[in-house]
Amino acid sequence: MVTLNGYVGDGLLSAVACGDIFASPSAKQILATVQMAPSKKGIILLITNYTRDRLHFGLAAERAKAEGLVEKIAILHATDDVSIGRSNNSHMGRRGLPGHIFSKKYSILVMTICVALGQAVNGNTVTIASALDHCHVPGRHQQSTVPDNVVVVGAGIHNEPGQLHITPAPSVEETIDRCLKLLCDKSDTERAFVDFETNDEIGLLINNYGGLSVLELSTLADEQKISLKDLEAKEHEKKLASQSIKFDPTLLEAAIRALCESAISAKPKLTQWDMVMGDSDCGEAVLGLAESILLRVDKGCTQTGDVQEVIRSILQDIDDMGGTLGAIFGVLLSALATSLRENLSKGEISPSTSQFYAKSLNSAVASLKSHTGAREGNRTVMDILLPFQETFSETNDFLSAVQVAAKKAEATRYLKAKFGRATYVGEASSQELPDPGAWAFFEIVAGLADGLILIPN
Repeated sequence: MVTLNGYVGDGLLSAVACGDIFASPSAKQILATVQMAPSKKGIILLITNYTRDRLHFGLAAERAKAEGLVEKIAILHATDDVSIGRSNNSHMGRRGLPGHIFSKKYSILVMTICVALGQAVNGNTVTIASALDHCHVPGRHQQSTVPDNVVVVGAGIHNEPGQLHITPAPSVEETIDRCLKLLCDKSDTERAFVDFETNDEIGLLINNYGGLSVLELSTLADEQKISLKDLEAKEHEKKLASQSIKFDPTLLEAAIRALCESAISAKPKLTQWDMVMGDSDCGEAVLGLAESILLRVDKGCTQTGDVQEVIRSILQDIDDMGGTLGAIFGVLLSALATSLRENLSKGEISPSTSQFYAKSLNSAVASLKSHTGAREGNRTVMDILLPFQETFSETNDFLSAVQVAAKKAEATRYLKAKFGRATYVGEASSQELPDPGAWAFFEIVAGLADGLILIPN
């Protein structure tokens, strides 16, 4: 879509991902746009409420998290259309039309000029400055100078003389201790502007106006850490997990090959069923994905036994798969990569157990559900995925989950389509034919089970 390309600028959007006319941008385009507008505070994706928009932007969001591009990313859907009644939009909700310009403008307004939030932050901020001399402006005469062996505490940014001159000059540690007392001493009725408590989470900024080198500033930062601990304030240091999930490379290769071979063998029937209910591209898309993954395996993508590395490789092929099914697979696998990393970092469950993967899949499916309104009973891939995930979570038994998936795949023969192109096909045309996308997912997990020696429960 190109409807928003004129809304980039101050007080508006940071960037826009544009697709072809009447088409959603691809996940690759959206991810590239996210990279063009990086933010440590987080990113909000503002989108219209169409199926492809939700899936493609959802996939890009999950990829951004999985690749560590951004920690916080949220999606705001525009749903202002009133032409379709509630009974016909209960799954997807209303479409987005030009009314979403209001939601975008007000969202950005709140983010950029949130006075109340700024006042709250300011009310909980205290600063103290120290200096060894005044700033000497070139060309000016009769400028005052701080004597040698003196440290000024309480300096300002306009060359003020400072509140306190200490001589002889104290050590760095003594100076910082004095400054911290001015900031945090609750017994100082003149300066206790913030009521600090022992368990408060405190953000600390150490800066200068260019007169200190990085080496000297780092020395101050190191001293500051010690002082904060002395004051019993909590100090947090984020530790990024450098671990990886390792499998026997031979086992991992066998599992991936079996998965692909199962999907390839299903191509004829997927195509046949999709000719009746869609545009007959499901079988070709699944075949293309499986063959691309096999090429990666042939080139050695499983040789290290690194599960996350294999997932990252497969995601590149899913990006090229396209279609709704490709978007769903991409969102699910990207979210799975993120949850695997998070669960590994927590260290609560061993990655050598099926419980670890069941828990990770739970989080991944929850993420997918936030990007699509499809649920069990709608004749989609969710009719297989959700029971599969629930069974795996309850039993920690992959084979039992696959057996449930087999039954649910058969059961899609008798469901009425409520999503996608199949909703426009008469019931007689699709009678007793399985949903191709749902069946494709079953073939994938069944193939994975055939090639995988189950890990301990």
